[in-house]
Amino acid sequence: MQLYGRDVPGLVFPTGTDLLQILWCPLVHEDGECAANPRLYWRSTAVTVVDARAGTPPLPHTAEEDYLPRPCTLSPTPAVEYPNWDLAEGLAGQLAERFEALKEERGFDYFEVATTQQSKVGGYPSWTQPPNWPDCTTCGTRMEHLLSVTATEAGRGRWLPLDERDPGQDQAAPSWEAEADPAVLESLGHDMSLGDLGGMYFFVCRACPDTPYTHRYDC
Repeated sequence: MQLYGRDVPGLVFPTGTDLLQILWCPLVHEDGECAANPRLYWRSTAVTVVDARAGTPPLPHTAEEDYLPRPCTLSPTPAVEYPNWDLAEGLAGQLAERFEALKEERGFDYFEVATTQQSKVGGYPSWTQPPNWPDCTTCGTRMEHLLSVTATEAGRGRWLPLDERDPGQDQAAPSWEAEADPAVLESLGHDMSLGDLGGMYFFVCRACPDTPYTHRYDC
């Protein structure tokens, strides 16, 4: 994945950079996660363009198909998220009645709609397992969620972008009842399988000058 500062104005880039790249080796690595091995790079387009080459990027001679993305483009859609499994201790219990009312009215549980389950920048991780926030190994500060690369894309509901909705559906229907255009649904996303609806979550420490990063994988 690569993101340009001009396309994601809400993403804070380290000084002197305007390009973020996520690279990984698409093989299963026996490092405790049994997943692809990612690397994160902040770069400057003014510098990288000098060494740019035209043509088809080379593919690895062998790869795990589940970790090899198909070429696709990103169309950032701003959205407001709320903590999901990261709610403060006891808060879920205090809001239980409101959560039940939400489900009765709209058919979705709070924990289904608080965060998107798509690949995204910012917001909150859409954990499929218990939250596992990392602390910076340099300064000890809890790291900031930078972006997620997830196995799922929206098929219906609150997080379905307007331009992907089924044109044959009643356009006056509430957003939480929206269905994806079947012709579009098959073409969405990177077409990778990261475990059972899992994802890669990337974190950075803004307190340290070299912006260290790490990641978490759950499946």
